[in-house]
Amino acid sequence: MQELFDLVRQLIDPEKIIQLGGLALVTAVVFAETGLMVGFFLPGDSLLFTVGLFCALQILPVSVSWVLVSLSLAAMVGDQVGYWTGRFLGQRLFEKQDSRFFKRKYLDQTRAFYQRWGGSAIILGRFVPIVRTFAPILAGAVQFPPRTFLLYNVSGGLLWVFSLILAGYGLGTAFPWLRKYVELIALGIIFLSVLPLLRTAWKERQRARTPSPQ
Repeated sequence: MQELFDLVRQLIDPEKIIQLGGLALVTAVVFAETGLMVGFFLPGDSLLFTVGLFCALQILPVSVSWVLVSLSLAAMVGDQVGYWTGRFLGQRLFEKQDSRFFKRKYLDQTRAFYQRWGGSAIILGRFVPIVRTFAPILAGAVQFPPRTFLLYNVSGGLLWVFSLILAGYGLGTAFPWLRKYVELIALGIIFLSVLPLLRTAWKERQRARTPSPQ
């Protein structure tokens, strides 16, 4: 069990992921976070930014073009797997009980995000932890049109991967000393990523507290 916890700790650290498995492991993590319900705890935004930074500094000795292609495909294929998982589960998804890797509150948070943003949640949700994992699954479960989902998926996947990797690559090229602050940068990205989710949850809580008119 301790070995499992040690592995999980390493898999939530972007720098460790890159050191352990290079681009291959990064690609697997991006796919798992977007395509598998159990991948919700994996880093996404901070990992992509760190990959771009490490490419610029030659810590990850891979062409940034190849990185962009590989991770864009992983993100898009992951979302498609999540979507068809949701289609397969259908209403059973909403009857699923809490477990170690599934919490109903994650589904509720994603539903609230959908209610606010509509179909755009598939694109915007790419930048929000937890929502990123459950948005495609929920879209499949509610029978979101497959072709429309694919369009949002491709657009969102490209925007997510290109924006964060190129941001890291550009800053790493201009300011190589940022290497010393990777952990702080990752924490900052995570904080900014969860702000929309916290805001949505806070609004839902305020709405629940407001007494309905008689």
